Amino acid sequence: MRRLSFRTAGESHGRGLVAVLEGIPAGLDLQMVRDVDPELRRRQGGYGRGRRMKIESDRAEVMSGVRLGETLGSPLAMIIWNRDWENWTIAMSPDPPEPDVNPKALRSMYLPRPGHADLVGVLKYDRRDTRDILERASARETAARVACGAVARRFLAEFGIRIGSHVISVGGIDAEVPERYPEDLNAAVDDSPLRCLDDDATQRIIEAIDAARESGDTLGGTFEVVATGVPVGLGSHVAWDTKLDGRLGQAILSIQALKAVEIGMGVEGARRPGTRVHDPIVPAEDRPRTGGMGRASNRAGGLEGGVTTGEPLLVRGHMKPISTLRNRLPSVDLRDGSVADAATERSDVSAVPAAGVIGEAMVALVIADAFLEKFGGDSISEIRRNFDAYMAYLRDRGFGEREL
Repeated sequence: MRRLSFRTAGESHGRGLVAVLEGIPAGLDLQMVRDVDPELRRRQGGYGRGRRMKIESDRAEVMSGVRLGETLGSPLAMIIWNRDWENWTIAMSPDPPEPDVNPKALRSMYLPRPGHADLVGVLKYDRRDTRDILERASARETAARVACGAVARRFLAEFGIRIGSHVISVGGIDAEVPERYPEDLNAAVDDSPLRCLDDDATQRIIEAIDAARESGDTLGGTFEVVATGVPVGLGSHVAWDTKLDGRLGQAILSIQALKAVEIGMGVEGARRPGTRVHDPIVPAEDRPRTGGMGRASNRAGGLEGGVTTGEPLLVRGHMKPISTLRNRLPSVDLRDGSVADAATERSDVSAVPAAGVIGEAMVALVIADAFLEKFGGDSISEIRRNFDAYMAYLRDRGFGEREL
C-alpha cells in the first residue's frame, strides 16, 4: 500500500493550480519560501522557454497541513495562482457565457495539434472545442507536481538523500558526461542556461534552439536525474507493482511529452554481453548503508530486482519535441471536417532543462513513498528511530550464519 500520494487540479489559464499531498509525517520543518518556491523558480528556467515564463512568477501558498513551520501529518494543500488569469476570465469562466459575448473572447480552438492530447481528448470526452482538453493537458500542471516534489525532497533531506538532474542531449546534440558527478549536482548546473555539465555542448545546443525558433520548429532531448544517499532495500522484488524501477518508469513517463525512460545503462545494456553490464560486488567497509558491500561500477543505476542497491539512483527521461509548432502541421477542423493547419499558441521551443526539474520532483515523490513504506511512522521522530535501527542492522549484520 502506498504511504505517500498526491493529486493536482487546475487548468493552464484558470485561476490557479491546486496540489494536495497526503502521507507527509508530522514534525517536518517546512517553509514555502525556503523549500518550495525555489524549486518552482528552477522549473521556469532554461534556454528555449516561451513568453509564459516571463508572465508567471510561481509561488506556493499553504492552505492546510502546516502550522508554525512544521507539518501536522494531515493532508498538505497548496495553491499556485496563475497571474495570467486576469486575461482569461471570460474564456475560462466556470459560468455560462453571456448571450451577447464576443465569440473571440471564448478563445475556442478547433484545429487539433499533432502530438498533443487535443484530438484524442475531444474524442474521449465528447467535446468540440479543444480548449476543454488542452488547458488540463498543458505542462503548466507540472508546477503543482514540483511543489509536491519539493516537500518530498525536503523530507528525504532529513535522511541524507539528495536529488539533482542535468541535461545530456537536446536536438540530437549530446553532452559529454563525466565519470564522477559533482557532489551537489544542481549547484553545478543551475547557472547554466541548459543545466548541462558540458560547456561546449551547451553553446552548440543554444545555436540549435535559435535555429529551430527561426524555422518555427521545436526540439526534444534527454535529462538524467541522480539521487544519492539512497539506502539499500527500498522497493521490492515480490510483486510487479512494488518494483521501484517500474514505479519510477511510470512517474517519469507521466510527465507531459516524455516518451521513454532508462534506468542506469538502460538501452545500451541490451547491446552488451553480461560481463560488461553487471556490476561486480566488492567489500566496502566504509559503506554502512549497503551492509559493508558495494559495487565496482553502477551500470544498474542503483536498482536490481526492483530494489535499491545503495549506489546512486540514475534515471533518464527522453522528451519529444513540443507539439505546438509555429511551422504548423496538417490537421482537420473539428467544426466541418475540412483540412487545415493545426492551431498554435505561445509555446516553448525546448523545455528539456525544465523537464529535468520536473523529473527530480517525480523521482523524489517515488523515493519518499518507498522510504515511508520501509520506515513508516506518523512523525519524523518515529521514522528516524526506524531508520537508525535499520542502519545499525546493516552496520552490524556481518557474514556469519544467522541464529535461529
